[in-house]
Amino acid sequence: MTELADIVIVGGGPVGAALALALQPSGLDVLSLEARAPEAAALVAADDRPLALSHSSRLILERLDVWSALSSATPITRIHVSQAGGFGRVLLDAHEDGLPAYGYVVSYGELLRALTQAAQQRAPRYRLGARVTGIATEGASAVVEYARDGSLTDTASAPLAVVADGGALVAGVDMRSRDYGQTAVTARVHAELAHGGTAYERFTRHGPLALLPMGHDMALIWTTTPERAVELSALHERGFLAALQAEFGDRLGAFVSVKARNLYPLTLKYARHIVLPRTILIGNAAQTLHPVAGQGFNLGLRDAWELAEELTGCEPEWLGQPEMLERVRRRRQVDRVASIRFTDTLVRVFSNDVTPMRWALGAGLAALDQLPLLKTFLARRMTFGARG
Repeated sequence: MTELADIVIVGGGPVGAALALALQPSGLDVLSLEARAPEAAALVAADDRPLALSHSSRLILERLDVWSALSSATPITRIHVSQAGGFGRVLLDAHEDGLPAYGYVVSYGELLRALTQAAQQRAPRYRLGARVTGIATEGASAVVEYARDGSLTDTASAPLAVVADGGALVAGVDMRSRDYGQTAVTARVHAELAHGGTAYERFTRHGPLALLPMGHDMALIWTTTPERAVELSALHERGFLAALQAEFGDRLGAFVSVKARNLYPLTLKYARHIVLPRTILIGNAAQTLHPVAGQGFNLGLRDAWELAEELTGCEPEWLGQPEMLERVRRRRQVDRVASIRFTDTLVRVFSNDVTPMRWALGAGLAALDQLPLLKTFLARRMTFGARG
């Protein structure tokens, strides 16, 4: 038996759940399918990966009435950008740019739990334990096959499918990728000096090293070669902290403890086209970015919010039509392409050990720090996206 809906959302993680919530006032019949089982809630809550939410993401989450559930969000009020082994640095101050904060650091588990609970309470057809196995276009409908209860198979049909996760299931997706040859070592570290709401982005020859304020600790995202990442992960605590101290310096005094070390290989993946017949890709299904500058999830959340704005008030017969899909593509094009190029350029330009290039980059950082209008322009683009 085939279920009918106006829109089927594939993937009920943070971006998919946000879209389901944003579409509630639209009056459209929305079915959301998420593979994660209800009993996995405890595992989700324990996922302590750091996630940097931009101030624009906070505004979206406030409109979705979810922000108040993120009790441990730590504001980023200053950003310090430097280059290991080179001169020049940039210091950004949110208050000077007229913002309460550039962003906020939360754990992935807390954010997913808050969005999932809100979607379960307010989105009537938000369904956990529904693993999508196929997405196809049949005439004027997108047809989604999914498995539930471990074995039962169902089918859902709608004029429009929005894929927030599992983009590989969509036939005809032209997915591009770049392997950076880098792995991120993530951890929670405690330093001798208080962070004061400052986030640090330090470019090294192997990749960027970020320290983000998270409670009284710092969330570490240390990009390096896969081989060195394995070595760092295996070091005892004292050896790891010594290596971090040598790479980062003493701006936070001595690093005194580390916990929750994990490894994540880093690649750039993006769909060349986010719209296909009766289908729109958003979030991780549309792009997965390098964590430098914390753009990935924030871009995905903007995908969801702007798509909901486009669909709200849309007549069901307009859903999935070529003209509607083209409007969505044009609306997201500039922000999406700019974010992908920005993060990719940062990684490729700053991750090198060529002395003349590093001197030139140091001079560029020093010059940027003396240009307040340009600093504000860049900071607001990182905070609100390319459309400002």
